[in-house]
Amino acid sequence: MQGILYEEPTVWLFLLVTVVMGGWLAWMTGRAVALTWKPNIQLVLYILVLGLVLRFIHFALFQATLLTLHYYIIDTIVLMGFGFAGWRFNRARQMTTQYSWLFERTGPFSWKPRPGAQIKAEIA
Repeated sequence: MQGILYEEPTVWLFLLVTVVMGGWLAWMTGRAVALTWKPNIQLVLYILVLGLVLRFIHFALFQATLLTLHYYIIDTIVLMGFGFAGWRFNRARQMTTQYSWLFERTGPFSWKPRPGAQIKAEIA
């Protein structure tokens, strides 16, 4: 996997920087976008910038290559996963707490209309 997913000498550096640190940052970015009711495209733009920041951390701390498209794409895909998971988790919580008479939670990332609730198509 070394050379495909990460360029550091060990997988632990990739897991620490990209998955733990970057994943936490992406989750919090998704949370912030959800809490301010911003659209998904804004989250995508923030994560693309966050991918550049993560490449710089790899470069500055672990002598990785700064400008490499391959590893930028890998890092950004991981960040997108965490970012959209954080966005969806918080959006599900928002919909079920702010509109509790309309929606009930069906899981950590989903909600459904309550039985008998009259909901416009653009909300559901």
